[in-house]
Amino acid sequence: MPSPEFENLVIMLSAGKATPDMPLAEIRAGLDALGDLVPRAPGVTLTEVDAGGVPADWAVADDAEDAPVVLYLHGGGYVIGSRVSHRPLATRVAAAIGGRVLLPEYRLAPEHPAPAAIDDAVATYRWLLDQGIDPERIVVAGESAGGGLTAAVLMTLRDEGLPLPAAGLLLSPWVDLALTGATMATHAELDLLLSPELLESWAGQYAAELGRTDPLVSPLYADFEGLPPLFVQVGTREVLLDDATRLVERALAATVEVELVIAEGMIHIWQLFAGVVPEADEAVSQAVGFAKRFLPTR
Repeated sequence: MPSPEFENLVIMLSAGKATPDMPLAEIRAGLDALGDLVPRAPGVTLTEVDAGGVPADWAVADDAEDAPVVLYLHGGGYVIGSRVSHRPLATRVAAAIGGRVLLPEYRLAPEHPAPAAIDDAVATYRWLLDQGIDPERIVVAGESAGGGLTAAVLMTLRDEGLPLPAAGLLLSPWVDLALTGATMATHAELDLLLSPELLESWAGQYAAELGRTDPLVSPLYADFEGLPPLFVQVGTREVLLDDATRLVERALAATVEVELVIAEGMIHIWQLFAGVVPEADEAVSQAVGFAKRFLPTR
């Protein structure tokens, strides 16, 4: 049975989805408002930092100086989302892993189309390495577009010959900007946040001069060979359900270690409501639990 908190969330979100004709500034402000609505985890300190030329936040759990680091790439369809919107989730991840979370403010489309977001995310990863952080103690994670960006970043790190992190966590990932998944149509009425029309608009703004199936834009079409272990989590009420399951099939075919969790009844990016909704707390715990399997014990 869903929790009362989750049922209340569904009622709130059922008021209406964002549409392509809504002003972008309005949609951005709406997501940023979550930064004030959702409580931050206790025992976690937030500070701003310049991470290789990219503005970012450190979310640091108490006594976490020598602990693992999560490079968290926020979602938002590559056009919305920010440090402001995702600070609560960053603190929840930091508390769950007992470490540090780096939350970069990567550039957004349409002002900065692909591959700007990838370039910024890779720059922050390089910055972590420059700080002397062992890549075996780093996890790259993200939700929605941030999940797709996580996959694209891992592939870019591999292709550039950089040391790979311990694992990747892809939550409700958007990895096919060509929108070819069957659930894009079959789940359109079930998804409380995303519609094919909205994703079509955002995909065009992000892809710009690149093709929708370019591996940098849609990592579903990339080579998965040699990637670190992946954790993929998705709800049954998401238009992106097929993105997640097809990604897992591609990863398994490339002999990548991968774990798929399909959460019954869950909606897109329910993880953002950790600290408010028990199902979101459980989702964060599952993802972090997977990461801990591949991190050094000290």
